[in-house]
Amino acid sequence: MNTVIVIGGTTGIGRAIALAFAAQGDEVHVTGIEPKSEQQAEDVTDRHQLDVRDPAQVERFFAAFPTLDVLVNCAGVIQRDGKEFTPKGFSEVIDINLNGTQRCCHAAHAALKAAGGCIINTASMLSFFGSGHAPAYSASKGGVAQLTRSLAIAWASDGIRVNALAPGWIATDLTAALTQNSERSAELVGRTPMGRWGKPDDLAGPALFLASPGANFITGVLLPVDGGYSSR
Repeated sequence: MNTVIVIGGTTGIGRAIALAFAAQGDEVHVTGIEPKSEQQAEDVTDRHQLDVRDPAQVERFFAAFPTLDVLVNCAGVIQRDGKEFTPKGFSEVIDINLNGTQRCCHAAHAALKAAGGCIINTASMLSFFGSGHAPAYSASKGGVAQLTRSLAIAWASDGIRVNALAPGWIATDLTAALTQNSERSAELVGRTPMGRWGKPDDLAGPALFLASPGANFITGVLLPVDGGYSSR
């Protein structure tokens, strides 16, 4: 049985991944920014409130785990209505999506090294493309891609593998404004070779694989899970 932490594991993609690890019998801990009583994930070992913007809080949280087999970083935000173009909005998104991922990786390093564990970050297809609507989100996910590759190199000698999933258009609360816009949704589905929106569960299998012995010689990889969107 592995010990697994899913940061941002109470909703969306993180929740689907957490439940998949729990279903195979792992000890799964999920975090969310909301108070514990309001978190929605179930069937996991424990739920914790954690703000990835707070370095001291992140360090205290990970100090409770002397060993860790899998860290999944799924905490992320996007801002609408042009807010990402402002210095404040841009900084807020970067601090959660990119800096938050780095904080958690750093705080978990000793525990991962002790177990020979692995990290699965959440990048995006926007790690490869720009976005005229979400510059901060795109920049943060480009940063996650390079952070993933860099840590894979730096920590290979510690026995820690570091990879990332790069989701395409996945139907979650984060993309609700797009799924509810029939014209825009049709454009996105039309560009996707598999002809549909992705589901959070579509990320679960790839995450389980990257954490499995079958991926023992895989590190520094960004795995697109996008229905073929990035192939065009």
